[in-house]
Amino acid sequence: MLLPDGFPGQRLRVLPRPLVAAALRRPPTAALLVTDAGYFPHAANHGRRRPEGTPEVVVIVCVDGIGHCEAGGRSSVVHPHHALVLPPDQPHVYWADPKRPWTIWWLHAAGTQVAQLLSVIAPDGREQVVELHDVYRAVSTIDDTIGFLERDETVPSLISASGSGWALLAQVAADTVGGGLRRTEPVRQAHDYLRRNFAKPVSVSELARTAGLSTSHFAALFRAATGSGVVEYTKRLRMARARELLITSSRDIADVAVAVGYPDPFYFSRQFRTVHGCSPSEYRSTHRG
Repeated sequence: MLLPDGFPGQRLRVLPRPLVAAALRRPPTAALLVTDAGYFPHAANHGRRRPEGTPEVVVIVCVDGIGHCEAGGRSSVVHPHHALVLPPDQPHVYWADPKRPWTIWWLHAAGTQVAQLLSVIAPDGREQVVELHDVYRAVSTIDDTIGFLERDETVPSLISASGSGWALLAQVAADTVGGGLRRTEPVRQAHDYLRRNFAKPVSVSELARTAGLSTSHFAALFRAATGSGVVEYTKRLRMARARELLITSSRDIADVAVAVGYPDPFYFSRQFRTVHGCSPSEYRSTHRG
C-alpha cells in the first residue's frame, strides 16, 4: 500500500483549491504558482498513483535513497542528486524503493510560464529524470518555498513562493541543457579557467588537452553547455569587464583594451561595437550620464 504522506519529520503545505484558482487569475501568480510543497525524510512505503496525472507540474528532488516511476509506458529510477519532473496531466505512479526508501523535497506548480520552462526540460511532453548540478541549491530553494507557505497564505507569501518555484524550474531547465555532470565537468573547469584568465590568449586546443579530450569533442561539449564557442564566450567575459572599467574608471580606451586582452585598441573598439552597437567612448558617455 502506497502512503501519500505521514512520515516522521515531514513538512507539507497544500494550498486550498479555491485560493489556487483565484491566484491563477491574477498577476504575478498567474504566471507561476506553487500549489503544494513538502519534505519527506526516509519516506518508507511512500508513493502516489495518479491515473489522470495532476493539473500541475510535479518536481521531486531526491537527496537520499532511491525512487521509481512509471509513466508513458516506460520506467525510470530516481537516484540521489536527481530530479523527477512530471508534466501536467500525464498519468503516472511513483514510489519509494522498498529497501532504500528515498528522502525527497518536492513541489507542484501551475501557471502560464510552466509550459515554457517544460519546453526545455521535457520537450517531448514526457516525464524526465534530470541530474542536478547543485542539489543543495535545489533543496534550499524548495526549503524557502515551504517556509513562505508555512508563514501564511497571503498574496505576498504566495508571490515569494512563486519566485522560488520559478527558480527551481529554471535550475532544472539549465541543468537539462547543460547535460550530466560527467559531460559538463570539463566545460565547468574551462569556464573557471576562462573567468580567471579572460585577458590571456585563448587556445581551444590547450583547453581540450587539459580536459583530456579531442579538440572537436571538447568544442562540441562547450557549445552544447553554453550555446556559444570558446572564443565567443571569452569575448563576452572581456566585454563585461570592459563595461565595468569604462563606467567605474577614467582609464583611456587603449588601457581598457589591454586590460581585457586586446593589445590593438582599434580591434577592441570593433569588437565592442559588434556586442554593444556603439563605440567604447559612446558607451562610457551614455552610462556615466
